[in-house]
Amino acid sequence: MPRTRSILHVDMDAYYASVEVREQPGLRGRPVIVGGSPRQRGVVSAASYEARRFGVHSAMPMARAMRLCPQAVRLPVRMELYLRVSRQIHAVFKRYTPQIEPLSLDEAFLDVTDSVRLFGPAGRIARRIKQEIADELSLVASVGVAPNKFVAKIASDIDKPDGFVEVRADEVQAFLDPLPASRVWGVGKATNAELQRLGIRTIAQLRQQPRALLQDRFGKFGERLWELARGIDTRPVITDSEAKSISNETTFAVDISDTEILRAWLMDLTEQVARRLRAHQRYGRTVQLKLRFEDFHTISRSHTLAVATQTTRVIWEVAATLLQEALRKQNKAIRLLGVGVSGLVASPEAGGLQQDLFAGNNTAKQQVIDQLADQIQSRFGPAGIKRGTGCKHSPS
Repeated sequence: MPRTRSILHVDMDAYYASVEVREQPGLRGRPVIVGGSPRQRGVVSAASYEARRFGVHSAMPMARAMRLCPQAVRLPVRMELYLRVSRQIHAVFKRYTPQIEPLSLDEAFLDVTDSVRLFGPAGRIARRIKQEIADELSLVASVGVAPNKFVAKIASDIDKPDGFVEVRADEVQAFLDPLPASRVWGVGKATNAELQRLGIRTIAQLRQQPRALLQDRFGKFGERLWELARGIDTRPVITDSEAKSISNETTFAVDISDTEILRAWLMDLTEQVARRLRAHQRYGRTVQLKLRFEDFHTISRSHTLAVATQTTRVIWEVAATLLQEALRKQNKAIRLLGVGVSGLVASPEAGGLQQDLFAGNNTAKQQVIDQLADQIQSRFGPAGIKRGTGCKHSPS
């Protein structure tokens, strides 16, 4: 019988906004919105819980956010600061396990199955991580503990902010059953509407459906629904060093059709992916774009470079071109946006020597700029150096 796994999902609460409040304690208790200028079609990157009470959420146009909450303090995105703090959070994780799968700067899965012999039960490890982040970094994390990723992710979100929920192996079904079916990964607005038409409102009701019915209604995704409703999720935690690709994605609180807002988010995601590549000294040949539309139709588009890269500008230009082409063919709002790089190699030479469509911006020079910037910021912090505006439509 396979050993029961112990998986943590750690999710920082209102991350960008919380870091800003930590840096400026006078903002504590006030509505804080982090994002671009409302005069330049800026978008909300993060909102404190005080601002969320007014209906403000990420991906919202900043102009609308300020109308909803005119008393809010608006601050620009300081990505280098959030990256530096994220590294400090991950340093806490590494005290307990090397099995860390980053999902974004503020979110990760940890497999602590092999750590319990040294540190005690998974719940105790989770509480220690949560407490150390609070004590050392003055930030709040919500943590879910469960036998698999799916349940751990729901557990971390169920009692936010400052949440802690542990679901043991024999409690999984009792934990899932009362929850709305919309909590299942992949169930968006369109899928949930179809489930409602079938009279399925809870995970318990979803679990009671025959597998054949779900497959007939939802195709391959129906099989996944059948498994998740039973708490079945066998996916391992995959570290960046083990990964065949490095990616980042975000699901928006509301569907987005504004191209400039999508480009701003794409730049944010690209920056994080490129930094993870450089941190692990990896180069990738294939840039991938993932889009999930308002009707839950999901597509992936990719472009393979002749020369492998870890350069922010190159990845951004490929991803932005793929996004433009996809939006031209699909006149639908976007629910999920993701960017990734695959075909990872240890050196750019592995990609070949011929020229590429996206190599016209002095890739070697851009790569050196990225590497120097990373080194300076790692030593001196975010104030050490600032990236220029060569990458257009940055969310900051």
